[in-house]
Amino acid sequence: MSMSFDQYMKDMVQPMRDELTRLGIQELRTPEEVEASLPDAKGTALVVINSVCGCAAGQCRPGVSQALQHDITPDHLYTVFAGQDKEATAKAREYFAPYPPSSPSIALMKDGELVHFIERHQVEDRSAEEIAADLTNAFDRYCR
Repeated sequence: MSMSFDQYMKDMVQPMRDELTRLGIQELRTPEEVEASLPDAKGTALVVINSVCGCAAGQCRPGVSQALQHDITPDHLYTVFAGQDKEATAKAREYFAPYPPSSPSIALMKDGELVHFIERHQVEDRSAEEIAADLTNAFDRYCR
Protein backbone atom coordinates (compact mmCIF):
# COMPACT_ATOMS: atom_id res chain seq x y z
CA MET A 1 0.00 0.00 0.00
CA SER A 2 1.41 3.36 -0.93
CA MET A 3 0.51 6.82 0.24
CA SER A 4 0.94 9.98 -1.79
CA PHE A 5 3.49 12.49 -0.63
CA ASP A 6 0.80 15.15 -0.31
CA GLN A 7 -1.33 12.95 1.92
CA TYR A 8 1.71 12.00 4.00
CA MET A 9 2.58 15.67 4.53
CA LYS A 10 -1.01 16.56 5.44
CA ASP A 11 -1.07 13.76 8.00
CA MET A 12 2.31 14.75 9.45
CA VAL A 13 1.56 18.47 9.59
CA GLN A 14 -1.98 18.30 11.01
CA PRO A 15 -0.84 18.01 14.67
CA MET A 16 1.35 21.09 14.12
CA ARG A 17 -1.67 22.98 12.80
CA ASP A 18 -3.84 21.70 15.66
CA GLU A 19 -1.37 22.97 18.25
CA LEU A 20 -2.30 26.53 17.25
CA THR A 21 -5.93 26.13 16.25
CA ARG A 22 -6.67 24.58 19.66
CA LEU A 23 -5.69 27.97 21.08
CA GLY A 24 -8.37 29.69 19.01
CA ILE A 25 -5.98 30.80 16.29
CA GLN A 26 -7.64 30.91 12.87
CA GLU A 27 -5.81 29.37 9.94
CA LEU A 28 -5.55 31.47 6.80
CA ARG A 29 -4.99 28.89 4.07
CA THR A 30 -5.43 30.95 0.90
CA PRO A 31 -4.30 34.38 -0.28
CA GLU A 32 -7.94 35.40 -0.37
CA GLU A 33 -8.37 34.53 3.32
CA VAL A 34 -5.27 36.57 4.13
CA GLU A 35 -6.58 39.53 2.13
CA ALA A 36 -9.97 39.31 3.83
CA SER A 37 -8.40 39.26 7.30
CA LEU A 38 -5.14 41.18 7.68
CA PRO A 39 -5.51 44.59 6.06
CA ASP A 40 -8.94 45.28 7.54
CA ALA A 41 -8.41 43.80 11.01
CA LYS A 42 -9.44 46.54 13.43
CA GLY A 43 -7.41 46.59 16.60
CA THR A 44 -4.58 44.14 17.00
CA ALA A 45 -3.85 40.91 15.16
CA LEU A 46 -1.28 38.26 15.94
CA VAL A 47 -0.03 36.31 12.93
CA VAL A 48 2.02 33.17 13.55
CA ILE A 49 4.00 31.89 10.58
CA ASN A 50 4.02 28.21 11.48
CA SER A 51 6.64 25.73 10.34
CA VAL A 52 7.62 22.06 10.59
CA CYS A 53 11.06 22.85 12.01
CA GLY A 54 12.24 22.01 15.50
CA CYS A 55 12.32 25.59 16.72
CA ALA A 56 8.65 25.96 15.78
CA ALA A 57 7.85 22.89 17.86
CA GLY A 58 10.15 23.59 20.78
CA GLN A 59 10.02 27.35 21.08
CA CYS A 60 7.58 29.18 18.78
CA ARG A 61 4.28 27.35 19.28
CA PRO A 62 4.84 26.84 23.04
CA GLY A 63 5.85 30.50 23.39
CA VAL A 64 2.70 31.65 21.62
CA SER A 65 0.61 29.34 23.79
CA GLN A 66 2.14 30.78 26.96
CA ALA A 67 1.73 34.36 25.76
CA LEU A 68 -1.96 33.83 25.06
CA GLN A 69 -2.46 33.04 28.76
CA HIS A 70 -1.66 36.70 29.48
CA ASP A 71 -4.43 39.05 30.65
CA ILE A 72 -4.00 41.23 27.57
CA THR A 73 -4.08 39.55 24.17
CA PRO A 74 -4.65 40.63 20.56
CA ASP A 75 -8.14 41.09 19.17
CA HIS A 76 -7.51 38.67 16.30
CA LEU A 77 -5.39 35.52 16.12
CA TYR A 78 -4.22 34.12 12.77
CA THR A 79 -1.73 31.64 11.42
CA VAL A 80 -0.32 30.68 8.03
CA PHE A 81 1.79 27.58 7.48
CA ALA A 82 5.06 28.11 5.61
CA GLY A 83 5.88 25.35 3.16
CA GLN A 84 2.31 24.04 3.27
CA ASP A 85 0.00 26.91 2.41
CA LYS A 86 2.61 28.63 0.27
CA GLU A 87 0.44 31.21 -1.47
CA ALA A 88 -1.26 32.29 1.77
CA THR A 89 2.13 32.58 3.48
CA ALA A 90 3.54 34.64 0.61
CA LYS A 91 0.52 36.98 0.78
CA ALA A 92 0.84 37.38 4.56
CA ARG A 93 4.55 38.14 4.24
CA GLU A 94 3.71 41.13 2.05
CA TYR A 95 2.52 42.84 5.25
CA PHE A 96 5.74 42.18 7.16
CA ALA A 97 8.14 44.47 5.27
CA PRO A 98 10.94 45.28 5.76
CA TYR A 99 11.55 41.86 7.29
CA PRO A 100 12.70 39.10 4.95
CA PRO A 101 10.71 35.86 4.83
CA SER A 102 11.48 33.59 7.75
CA SER A 103 9.69 30.77 9.47
CA PRO A 104 8.73 30.36 12.08
CA SER A 105 8.10 33.98 12.88
CA ILE A 106 5.46 36.02 14.67
CA ALA A 107 3.91 39.32 13.65
CA LEU A 108 1.79 41.70 15.68
CA MET A 109 -0.26 44.14 13.67
CA LYS A 110 -2.36 47.09 14.76
CA ASP A 111 -5.07 48.37 12.44
CA GLY A 112 -3.41 46.58 9.52
CA GLU A 113 0.10 47.89 10.20
CA LEU A 114 3.04 45.85 11.48
CA VAL A 115 4.09 47.00 14.96
CA HIS A 116 6.18 44.08 16.29
CA PHE A 117 7.96 41.18 14.60
CA ILE A 118 9.87 38.18 15.90
CA GLU A 119 12.11 36.67 13.24
CA ARG A 120 13.29 33.06 13.07
CA HIS A 121 16.71 33.90 14.51
CA GLN A 122 14.90 35.40 17.52
CA VAL A 123 12.97 32.14 17.92
CA GLU A 124 15.74 29.59 17.51
CA ASP A 125 18.09 31.25 20.01
CA ARG A 126 15.53 31.73 22.80
CA SER A 127 13.33 29.62 25.02
CA ALA A 128 9.54 29.43 24.81
CA GLU A 129 9.43 31.48 28.03
CA GLU A 130 11.58 34.22 26.51
CA ILE A 131 9.40 34.33 23.40
CA ALA A 132 6.26 34.49 25.58
CA ALA A 133 7.79 37.36 27.56
CA ASP A 134 8.63 39.22 24.33
CA LEU A 135 5.06 38.74 23.12
CA THR A 136 3.40 39.72 26.37
CA ASN A 137 5.49 42.91 26.48
CA ALA A 138 4.26 43.67 22.95
CA PHE A 139 0.68 42.86 23.97
CA ASP A 140 0.96 45.25 26.92
CA ARG A 141 2.29 47.97 24.64
CA TYR A 142 -0.02 47.60 21.64
CA CYS A 143 -3.16 45.72 22.72
CA ARG A 144 -4.54 48.10 25.34
